[in-house]
Amino acid sequence: MLVGDVCAFMAPLGIALEKSLPTRGREGLRHTHDTMEQAMATPYLRDMIGYGPNPPNPQWPNGARLALNFVLNYEEGSEASFADGDDYSESTLTESGGQDIQGRDLAAESMYEYGSRVGFWRIIQLFQARHLPLTIFGCALALERNPLAAQAIVQAGYDVCCHGWRWEKHYDLNATEEREHIHKAIASLQQTVGARPLGWYCRYGPSVNTRRLLVEEGGFLYDSDAYNDELPYWVVVNDRPHLVVPYTLGVNDSKFGRGVFATAEDFLTYARDGFDLLYREGVSQPKMMSVGLHMRLTGHPSRAAGLERFLDYVMTHKDVWICKREEIARHWMANHPYVS
Repeated sequence: MLVGDVCAFMAPLGIALEKSLPTRGREGLRHTHDTMEQAMATPYLRDMIGYGPNPPNPQWPNGARLALNFVLNYEEGSEASFADGDDYSESTLTESGGQDIQGRDLAAESMYEYGSRVGFWRIIQLFQARHLPLTIFGCALALERNPLAAQAIVQAGYDVCCHGWRWEKHYDLNATEEREHIHKAIASLQQTVGARPLGWYCRYGPSVNTRRLLVEEGGFLYDSDAYNDELPYWVVVNDRPHLVVPYTLGVNDSKFGRGVFATAEDFLTYARDGFDLLYREGVSQPKMMSVGLHMRLTGHPSRAAGLERFLDYVMTHKDVWICKREEIARHWMANHPYVS
């Protein structure tokens, strides 16, 4: 029902009620009616509807029922640390769960180092052994500090979606700082992996300026700074179409760091249940599924075992497109171009 229809429907009721009220009541009713009409006519800044009950058929390659994208977050070496002039040591998503330690936290630092020294190699070996693609959410400064990992990413043909210059909270940056950090990240990745990033994903969430700055920069195909859908969608930013490929904190090993998952079986059960449901739905409504991984979490053997079993499980299913995030974006742009 349109705003005009609602107002037309409510008008007779309002008139009848107004006649039955004393003057003060009539004035209050008129004020309420005017306020409601004004509120309904004001554009809402959020989209609570999306595709609704009838999402488009994504037409995944070869008629796949599900597009499955694995994401490895490469953050270690770009987190807050005394070595980079910060006044604290980042301990988020580590075995310690975040300690309130004043001064340098050497334990937390070493847990991050485990991710780049050990976890990275274990995880990519699981994917390489199965000839599966992988998307890297790469913090630029972190990859600068591990040239061997950057080289391995290039040699494997993984796509790198920029995860920021550092693993930092973009919503704490002003627009000038954020613009500078975006450009520094692009230049850095061009040096470490030989190509500019085509996708973007902030730590946890963007600022109110992030998407505008990405579109302003002009070289990004998409961003993943949203959790609100299971299919890509278009938005308009400053009169320019921009593609969003939503991410997830659902099937995401960050639940280990928050105490939701305890064992590899917890991760496997959660990921497998989500996969199974989307696979069944994919007969009539194909979707996409993201799986988020962190080197300092899933890189541990007791957790990597769950990932290993999940990879083997999904590979027993036909009509599943296991793909890179950039491939999803390019597919959507080619098969579902923006329509004004």
